[in-house]
Amino acid sequence: MDSEFRELYQEIIMDHNRKPRNFRKMEDATHRLDGMNPLCGDQYTIYLKVKDDIIEDVSFEGSGCAISKASASVMTNVLKGKTVQEAEKYFNFFHKMVTGEIDHPEEYLDTMGKLVAFAGVAEFPVRVKCATLPWHTMHNSLHGSQDKVTTEENN
Repeated sequence: MDSEFRELYQEIIMDHNRKPRNFRKMEDATHRLDGMNPLCGDQYTIYLKVKDDIIEDVSFEGSGCAISKASASVMTNVLKGKTVQEAEKYFNFFHKMVTGEIDHPEEYLDTMGKLVAFAGVAEFPVRVKCATLPWHTMHNSLHGSQDKVTTEENN
C-alpha cells in the first residue's frame, strides 16, 4: 500500500472512530442483530429499516476498537438508501478487499468510495475480524438470522 493510500486509511479510521456516524439505537428498525468479536471485545447491535427492498435507515450502537467502529460507521453511511441487492454487493466487495482477495482496490475508489480505505486491513490479518464484524452482522440480519453473530464463525 502506498503512503497516500495509507494516510487515507488512517484518516478515515480515526475520523469515524472519533465521530461515528449513525451511532444510535433505532426504535422502528425492521431488522436488528447483535454481533461480537470475543478476541477484541467488539460488541455491536446493527439496526436496519428496510421498506420495499430499500434500506431507508441503518444505525449501530455498542463499543469496540477503532477499526470495528469506523467500519460500522462507514458501512451505515454507504448503505443508507441502497437496495438490499446493492448492500449484498458492498458486503461481498468489502469482505474480499479486507481479506486481500482484490488486487489494486484503489481502482474501485470511484464506485466504492471510502470503503476502499479499509484495504489496509488486509495487511493486518488479526484485524480483519474487527473490520468485518459489522458487515457480517448487517448481512446476517438482512437474511433473517436471529442468531448473534460472532467472529469465531466468520472467516
